[in-house]
Amino acid sequence: MWLVLLALVVLVAGFATSRTARDPVSRASAMGISAVLALALFLASAVTVIPAGHIGVRDLFGNVSDNVLHPGVRIVNPLARVHKMSVRTHEVTETADAPSSEGLVMQLDVTLLYNLTPAQAPEVYRSLGTDYERVFIVPQLRSELRGATASFEAKALYTSGREVVAERVLEGLTPALTARGFTNGQVLLRSITLPPQLRQSVEQKLQAEQQSEQMRFVLDRERQEADRKRIEAQGIADFQRIVAQGIDERLLRWKGIEATQALAQSQNAKIVIVGGRDGLPLILNSQ
Repeated sequence: MWLVLLALVVLVAGFATSRTARDPVSRASAMGISAVLALALFLASAVTVIPAGHIGVRDLFGNVSDNVLHPGVRIVNPLARVHKMSVRTHEVTETADAPSSEGLVMQLDVTLLYNLTPAQAPEVYRSLGTDYERVFIVPQLRSELRGATASFEAKALYTSGREVVAERVLEGLTPALTARGFTNGQVLLRSITLPPQLRQSVEQKLQAEQQSEQMRFVLDRERQEADRKRIEAQGIADFQRIVAQGIDERLLRWKGIEATQALAQSQNAKIVIVGGRDGLPLILNSQ
């Protein structure tokens, strides 16, 4: 738009200069130069460049076109204003105070990711303007945060309820975002800050639970070790009983006779006396 105004200024200045010129040649030259400059500025104002990741919305004296301009070099009406709106992923980080079911106030740190729908960009511009994040996105996010935590206890949010809260916030935001021209919503609950006394109480409880789990593990391990020793002792006892049942006096005498024969064949010096008190041979070293 400002190029069109500048072209008009150049044209008026050239016309005024030609009126003050005395000779026809100077008058014609001033008019020609001003006309060429005005035409160049007018043509330049008809060319716009839409960068990657953006779309263009044309506004001609309040009449917003429904046809968006896609990235690239585009020819537009020189009198129209082109608003370049990003369709990339937007990130909104919000820190809000939200109540729990007990009435305790917690501090939530949340990130919302969303995209502007290109086809609905003209309607977004009509209804929300270019500052739609401050006007619409942030208030909706704050409202859903307060509503999502009201049905949870504070200690549950500090432990296992965080993902559930993020899902509820997203479920509440999605219909409103979609209806106004935004898609691909994603809620990330980064941190929850509880009141100091409650946080200390929850941390102590978690620590006690961890110690209890550790003690249960130790007891299970000791119980398994006792079972192993009991089974080992039972196996030894069974072995001894079986061996004891298979040994009698006749077997011992036979083993003694075999040992005597083996000793008699040995080259070592010795004295073997057959027929001791228990019937087994006596071996005496001769050295």
